[in-house]
Amino acid sequence: MANIDMFRREAADLLGTRGFTFDPELVEPWLTDWRGRYTGKAVGLASPASTEEVARFVTLCAAHDVPIVPQGGNSGMSGGATPDESGASVVLSLRRMNSFREVNAAARQITCDAGVVLQTLHDTVEMEGLRFPLTLGGKGSATIGGLISTNAGGTQVLRHGTMRAQVLGIEAVLADGTIFSCLVPLKKDNRGFDLKQLLIGSEGTLGIVTAATLRLLPEIAERRVAWIGLSSISKARELLLHCEKMVGDALEAFEIIPAHCLDSVLAYLPEARSPLAGANAWHALVELVAGSGETDRLDQLAEDMLQSALERDLIEDAVISTSEAQAEAFWQLRDSISPAERAIGPAMQHDISVPVARMPEFVETASSRIEERFPGTRAIGFGHLGDGNIHFHVLAPPGAVRGEWERSDGKVISAYVHDLVTDFGGSISAEHGIGQMKRDELGRLGDPVALGLMRSVKQALDPRGILNPGKLVPLAPGGSRP
Repeated sequence: MANIDMFRREAADLLGTRGFTFDPELVEPWLTDWRGRYTGKAVGLASPASTEEVARFVTLCAAHDVPIVPQGGNSGMSGGATPDESGASVVLSLRRMNSFREVNAAARQITCDAGVVLQTLHDTVEMEGLRFPLTLGGKGSATIGGLISTNAGGTQVLRHGTMRAQVLGIEAVLADGTIFSCLVPLKKDNRGFDLKQLLIGSEGTLGIVTAATLRLLPEIAERRVAWIGLSSISKARELLLHCEKMVGDALEAFEIIPAHCLDSVLAYLPEARSPLAGANAWHALVELVAGSGETDRLDQLAEDMLQSALERDLIEDAVISTSEAQAEAFWQLRDSISPAERAIGPAMQHDISVPVARMPEFVETASSRIEERFPGTRAIGFGHLGDGNIHFHVLAPPGAVRGEWERSDGKVISAYVHDLVTDFGGSISAEHGIGQMKRDELGRLGDPVALGLMRSVKQALDPRGILNPGKLVPLAPGGSRP
C-alpha cells in the first residue's frame, strides 16, 4: 500500500507547483472523459515539462507502487485516459510537453513532443509547404501522444494509412523509468523487433510516449470534393473500385453516408443545405487532390470519373465543389453526423471494422437483424468505405430515457453487434482504441492465443502493472492482473 502523503510530497518536490497538484478543484476536470461516460478519482495530477521529468516521476511512482494513467488531450472515445474509482492512481498529463524539437523540410520529417495538438502540427508544417496526412474531428484537442497511443485513424486512411504509418521514430518512458529512444528514422533496420510498433496502439499500457518523429508530405495545391447520390451501399462499393481505377493516388478520401444521417444533419444544422436536389438512399463524399504542377488535370479527372460512373449506372446524381467554401460545407455535413445523431436521442455508437469487400454486406445484414431483434431501434452505418471502418449506430426506440437505456438494452445490443462483427472476421475497435469500454468484450471475443501474447508482453514490460491499469489488456482467466 502506497504512503500517499509521502508520495505527494516527493512528487511536488520533484515536479514543482506547476508540475504536480492534488488540489481537488484543479484535479477534478481531468477525472472525467470528454463524453462524460467515465469518472474516476486520483491521488493527484502530474504535468511534467520534459521526458527526463517523466522518467523521474515514473521511477517515483514505481517506488511507491502508484499506478499511472497517461493523458493527452482527453478526447478519446473508449475511456482509456480516465482513472478508476479507487483513487489509487495518478493522472499524468503530457499537455506541458508541446515543443517542436526539429523540423526537417528537406527530409519531410518533424520531431515533436507528445503534447503537441494535432491542429498546431498542421499549422506548423503548413508554413513549410508541407502537410501531415492525418486529420479527424477532434484535431483541436487531440495530441500526438494520444494519437500514437490509440493508433488513430480518420478520413485519410484510405490513401495514407493510420497513425502507425505516419510514425518514423518514437521516444517513450517505460514502467521502470528508463527511456526508450528511437527518434532517428532508418529506411532499413533489421536489428530485431520493431519496438516502436509495439508501443503504437498500446494505449499507455506498455510505455508513455513522450515524443515522435513523423513523416510529412508536400502540401495539396488543389482539391475537388464531390457529393454523390447512390441507390445502395453495394453501388458505393462498386463506385469506390471504379474511382480507384480511374484516378489512382488522386483519391484522398471516400466516405459513405445513408439518407438518415444526412436528414439528421440537415435538421441539426439550420443553415445547412442538401448538396443534391433529389432524394437518394445513400451518398458518397469523394475527395480528389493534386500537388503542385498537377492542378490543370484535376477538373477533367473529376468530371471523367463521374461521367463514366454515370454511364455505368453506378451513381444517380453528383455535384463537384466549385470553391473551397463549398468543399468545406460538404465535409461539415459528414463531420456533423455524430452530434446530429446524439441530438435525436440515446444511441449505442460502435467503432468497428470488417474486411473491406464485406462492408456493404455487413451493414445490410446487421441493420436488418438488429432492427428485427430489438423492435423500435434504428441501425445505421456510415464511415470510411475504403478501409472497412464503419461507425455503426443503433438509435434507441422513441421515448427511451438517456442513460437508462444505454445501461440496459444498449449493453445487450452492443454485445450482439460485436458478435456479428466477429462472425464477419472483423474488429470491435477500428480507430478509437479499446480503453476500459471494450476491454471485457475483447476478452470475451478475442483470439485466446493473441490475448495470451498481449498479457505476456504486458507482464514483461510492466511487471508491477502500474501503467494504465484496467485498460486494453483483458484480465487473465480467473481475474488475475495481467
